[in-house]
This record gives sequence, C-alpha cells and structure tokens, in this order.
Amino acid sequence: MGNPVVHFEVGGPDDGPLLRFYGELFGWRLQPVPGGGVNYTLVDTQGGSGINGGIGRSGTGEPWSTFYVGTEDLQGTLDKAGSLGATVALPVTETGVVTFAMFNDPDGLLVGLVETPPPGAPPPPGPSEGEGAPVDWFEVLGTDAGRSQAFYGELFGWTVRPGDPRYGLVDTGAGQGIQGGIGAAPTPWATVYASVPDVERLLAGAERLGGTRVYGPRAVDDHMESGAFRDPAGNVFGAYHHAPH
Repeated sequence: MGNPVVHFEVGGPDDGPLLRFYGELFGWRLQPVPGGGVNYTLVDTQGGSGINGGIGRSGTGEPWSTFYVGTEDLQGTLDKAGSLGATVALPVTETGVVTFAMFNDPDGLLVGLVETPPPGAPPPPGPSEGEGAPVDWFEVLGTDAGRSQAFYGELFGWTVRPGDPRYGLVDTGAGQGIQGGIGAAPTPWATVYASVPDVERLLAGAERLGGTRVYGPRAVDDHMESGAFRDPAGNVFGAYHHAPH
C-alpha cells in the first residue's frame, strides 16, 4: 500500500491577502487556528470530496505551495527521502495538534509529510458538502520526468502508469486521499489542482483578484481542460474541468 496525499497548503509572508484571494476565488470556508502567535488558517473546501488544506504565514518571508503525504513513520520517511537525494526543509515538528515535516525533492520542490492517525483512530474530517471547489489532484513537474517518477515511486510506493514519458498518471495505491501526475516542465513545481466548472472563468477571476495566469485553458484531451495561476504571493495553483463523456 502506498502513502496517501491528504492535505494541501499555501502560504506567504502575509497570509491576509491569500485568505481573501482563495476564499473568494474558490468559495472555501476558512477557520483560523486558535491560539496566540499561530498564523495558520484551516481550509474546508466545502467541495464534498478531495482533501482539505491550510493557508499560513511564512516565518522566513518565502511563499510556498505544496501537498502533504501521510506516513506512520515521519523520521523514517524523511531519512529515506534524504537517501534518495532530497534535503530536509523542516525536521519532524510537533504542534500538539499535528506532527509533520517537510523536504525538498531532487529538484528543490517542497513537499510535506504528516503523521497519520494510529490504527483504529478516527481519520480527520474531510471536506464538507457545499458549493466550494474540491481539491482532488496533485502534480509534480520536475526537470526530468523519469527521475521524479522514480523518486516518488520509491519513496511513497506509488505506481506511475505507462503513457507519455513526459507525464505519468500516479496511482498512490493508498485507497484514500487524492491521485495525481508526475512529469517534467521548463518551470518545475509541486502543487494541487481544484475541480471547477469553467477554467477560463476561474483564471480570469484569479487575475481580477490579483493573481497572474501561468497557462490555460489548455485542452488535455477531448473532455478535459486545465490551467494554472500564481496567487498574490507567487505560488502556483491549478484548476481543471472534466466534462462528462
């Protein structure tokens, strides 16, 4: 069984503009974490499926956008990532609510690890039902598709389905969380995609709210199109629409 992708996260030196941006753009419900000095807001996408996330304030001034992979052994997974060419971005950290860590993969892309609940413990609540855009796809684009696919396949036990050598669909084999794709692009990134009714409308909305378009809408196949934007902090975030056959 592979490791699941269970959480997404964006942040910047000032989280206020990001809260306004994502809340209005996607219709998400935002709940600040209580407690003094904690600049972190939990996101319930209200999409009824996919994963929830968070929006935070950077302690270093650097923006970030990424996803988190669940694991029972944080330190062991972090050590294995290092043996495969990654570097530690954040060592194992306990907050009293969650235990997590982060690494930079061989391309320098930031990815998170979060400790999964012990066997028998109830899982964290998923997105509630509502009108929000569900986040249900992750993506890693490195400088070398084969290297990235081998790294994540070995680290997390994921299977990359045969197809275009520049981009492979990922089956995490976890039976939970979301699926994704790993490929190569001139501009590397690790991020997630939200499912929306109209990609062009979403990208235009992102621009109106202070974001910038990266690409799209672009046809993926006969019934799917995608796009991506940079939020006000400069983070890449994606959107796609999958029309019924």
